[in-house]
Amino acid sequence: MAPVRHRKVLLLGYRAVGKTSLAHQFVEGKFVECYEPTVESTYNKVVVVGKDEFQLQLVDTAGQDEYSILPHSFVIGIHGYVLVYSVTSLRSFQVVKTLHTKLYESRGRTRMPVVLVGNKADLALQSREVRTDEGKKLAESWGAVFLESSAKENQVTQGVFMRIIEEIDRVDNSYGGSAGCRLM
Repeated sequence: MAPVRHRKVLLLGYRAVGKTSLAHQFVEGKFVECYEPTVESTYNKVVVVGKDEFQLQLVDTAGQDEYSILPHSFVIGIHGYVLVYSVTSLRSFQVVKTLHTKLYESRGRTRMPVVLVGNKADLALQSREVRTDEGKKLAESWGAVFLESSAKENQVTQGVFMRIIEEIDRVDNSYGGSAGCRLM
C-alpha cells in the first residue's frame, strides 16, 4: 500500500449550522444534540479512499458571519474546504457565499477544492428556507461538489468527507493537464 497522505480540511460556515455535529459524527460516529459554540477544534482520522490511505486533519472553526476577517491559517496549508449552511437558514446560505468569495480572493483566485453542504436536511419541510436546487446552482457556479446532509445520519456525513478528499485530488490533478505551461 502507498504511504499515508496527509490532508487538512477546513469546516466553515455561519454559527449553529452543524459544523461540529458533522465533525463529531464523522470522527466518533455520534450525534451531539446540545449546541455549544466552537472556538476552534481539530479532529484527526485515517480514512481509505479507493486504494489510498489518508490522514485527514479536520479543522472545525468558530461560526463566521459576512464581516469575519479570515485569518491566514484558513488559507495556508489547507488542502480543501467544506462550506456548511443550514437548509433552515437563508442567512447561513448568504454567509457561505461571502465566505467562499473571501477564500477565493485570499487564495489568489486559484481553483480550490470545495464541498458545499446543506445541513439539517432531516428537519421538517416547513422549516426549510433554502431549496435543494438553490444549493446545487450555487455549487455549480463555484465548480464545487454539492451535498445535502444531516449530521444525525452517519452514512451521509461519511460521504461529505470522502467527497472532499476526492475533490482535493481532482483539483490537484487537473493542474497537470496539457493546458499548463511548459519550460523549454
